[in-house]
Amino acid sequence: MFNKWLLTLVFTLSFFIISFIGKAQVKIGTISVEGNNKTKSYILFRELPYHVGDVIALDSLAKLDTLAQQQLFNTSLFLDVAVVSNLVDSQTVSIHIKVKERWYFFPIPYFRWVDRSFSEWWNVYNHSLDRVNYGINLRQANATGNNDKLTVGLITGYTHQAVVKYQFPYIDNKLRYGLGVGWLNFTQKEVNIATVNDKQRFLKTPDVNQKGYRGSVSILYRPNLFERHTVQLGFGNNQVSDTVFLSRPNYLPNHKKDFSYFDLTATFSKVKFNYNAYPTKGSSTEFAAYQRFSNASNFTSLQFRKVYAHPFSKANFLLVESNSVVKFMPNMNYLDGKLVGYGNMQLSGLEYYVVDGNAASILKAQWHHSLGSITVKNFLTDKFLPSVKYQFWLKVFSHLGYVYSDQPRNTNKLSNTLLRTAGVGLDIISIYDFVLKIDYSVNQLGDKGVYLHGGINF
Repeated sequence: MFNKWLLTLVFTLSFFIISFIGKAQVKIGTISVEGNNKTKSYILFRELPYHVGDVIALDSLAKLDTLAQQQLFNTSLFLDVAVVSNLVDSQTVSIHIKVKERWYFFPIPYFRWVDRSFSEWWNVYNHSLDRVNYGINLRQANATGNNDKLTVGLITGYTHQAVVKYQFPYIDNKLRYGLGVGWLNFTQKEVNIATVNDKQRFLKTPDVNQKGYRGSVSILYRPNLFERHTVQLGFGNNQVSDTVFLSRPNYLPNHKKDFSYFDLTATFSKVKFNYNAYPTKGSSTEFAAYQRFSNASNFTSLQFRKVYAHPFSKANFLLVESNSVVKFMPNMNYLDGKLVGYGNMQLSGLEYYVVDGNAASILKAQWHHSLGSITVKNFLTDKFLPSVKYQFWLKVFSHLGYVYSDQPRNTNKLSNTLLRTAGVGLDIISIYDFVLKIDYSVNQLGDKGVYLHGGINF
């Protein structure tokens, strides 16, 4: 009898102790930062889910530390981030953050194909150097230590262009509002003037066939860790040569050789990924509304995109993406009708094709399995970057899409029909948000091939 009561008493006390620990709260006493030689400390503090003086549940501290580490790494300011919390006493905790900053200034020799993918440039156009832009891009990330970005580019080759962009994420004391400005001038001798057999057709002459400029001013608003709002006011002008106009009179939205406009873009995004460049857990929601104002050539576009990454284990996760666009065009023209094959409306396996229309929707499902990682010693710059880690992910995928066109052309068969692709691939992940995707895909037309995608984020 005594043993029974003793066992009951021990069980009851254990239950209350566990409940008390679970409900125990601690106060954030201090937050210290180490390694931010250029980055202002308040830029790091802006990314944290807690602040000095906050009272939080003790059992949630580990999750908040992980979230803080992910948020800091997703700023693309650091090569490495460590967040450690230590109990000062039973009621107070101190947070220590140690970061290793990236290189922020890159005078990058610019060399890039103008086609929509490396595979298209290499295989369709025989890696012709006539279809390459080259020059110099001066990129200064974290220019003043406030996570601001400055880009100055002078590009020649296929397209001659000069570009200046600057983005300052915070202009107020509460670090909620930011500002961005941009300017672009360009000239082209070769112009994509039509889609024939669901592929781009180009017109090239020795003279300039298209020129123009665009300027923009953006206001950014970030009310919390995950949400961002942007309103951009832009203006610009496009001009085409007599040759282009005679070949495609409805190339520009106003069906003329000279087109001026101003536009308004409003975007909303809520991104909560463990790693933005290659998410294995979390979700994102994005919405963009675009309105162009021009005499008799107004244009409205709406886009909604959702991405969901669900881990089943440390070595396996499922990535699902839906992306839809609808366009309202009073004047049918070539520039406004571009849909699948451009921007983020891409289907693996249809790299060589484009589909024009009024509305489109795509759905992607991808299963990823980790093959592990390797670390390679860096013998060139071992002082600043002693080693480089590479991660490898095997994947299988299936993509679906549909493009609606109210004026389909007989030569283009992919609009108003179900688009289907599937394949397997290998993804390689490394520092500076480097992601290389090597995919083997097949589409509903029976085309098969290996395609490369990816790049590095400076």
